[in-house]
Amino acid sequence: MMYKFKSKASGDLLMLGPDGDRLLRLLGRDPAPSGIFGAADLARSIAALQAAIAAEEALQSGHSGLAAGTAGVAGASRASAAGHGQAAAPGDAEGAAAEPPVGLRQRLWPMIEMMRRCDSAGEPIVWGV
Repeated sequence: MMYKFKSKASGDLLMLGPDGDRLLRLLGRDPAPSGIFGAADLARSIAALQAAIAAEEALQSGHSGLAAGTAGVAGASRASAAGHGQAAAPGDAEGAAAEPPVGLRQRLWPMIEMMRRCDSAGEPIVWGV
């Protein structure tokens, strides 16, 4: 399933089902095949999404020392390989371990930007699958 968020104030935003479900749950809504974010609710929704991002990042900051050390070593290996005309293979275990998971900040950034534009224009956002 896919969500398609639409508004007159911005371009369409497509989101895969699990990501769209998570977005709706973060905003206190049950996942649904269609719905609307009213223009009056957008500022509150933006604040809720930003709070969820901050909470996730605070949770991860306790583990960041290990992750940063691992990323630094792997980044140096990739840089070294690139310096010798070799690129780290996408299927490489070393390359896979170095890539951090996609966080809420990256997943929600397009929606937050859409909500900001729609909030400034006073336009609602509707969605369907």
